[in-house]
Order: sequence, then C-alpha cells, then structure tokens
Amino acid sequence: MNLDLGSTGIQLLSETRAYAMFARDNLLALVERTAEGYGSIGSTGIFTERGVAYLIWRDGQAFLAGKGFEQPATGEQVAAVRRFSEDLKAALLNA
Repeated sequence: MNLDLGSTGIQLLSETRAYAMFARDNLLALVERTAEGYGSIGSTGIFTERGVAYLIWRDGQAFLAGKGFEQPATGEQVAAVRRFSEDLKAALLNA
C-alpha cells in the first residue's frame, strides 16, 4: 500500500494487524486496518497536560474530555482537531 503523508505533516507512529496510530503535533487518531488497507478512523485525541482528551459537545459548547477530567476546548483546539481529522481522512482515501 502506498501511503504518502509527507505534505500533511501526519506521521504513522505505530501499526498492528488491527490498527494504525497516526499523529500530528499534539493530535492522534487510531485507524482500523482491513484486508484492503485502512478502514474507519476513530475519534481524534489531543494531548493535554492531564493526558489524552477527546472533543465532545454539550449544549453547543466544546469540551475536551479524558479519563477523570474535562475542560472547555478553545476555538483553536476545535479547529486543529477538525483539520487533522479532515487531512487524515483525505490522505487515507488517496492511499
């Protein structure tokens, strides 16, 4: 499989038969591995001072939620998560 992530800044960190982990800056996502290549993309996580957190929405407000904590997400964090997710999806579709 030809996977060119160079222009996106996304790196393949780890890969098993079932999953691959991709990251850029302080963002990461697990992607399902299939017989055909890559499958569905899991939720994008963001590294925080307290560990990995995932973007959630409650009453129209964005939060970063992780194991044992939750904090409001900044507009910059929301935009970064969206950009990373879109770039990863596009890269995997073109693989």
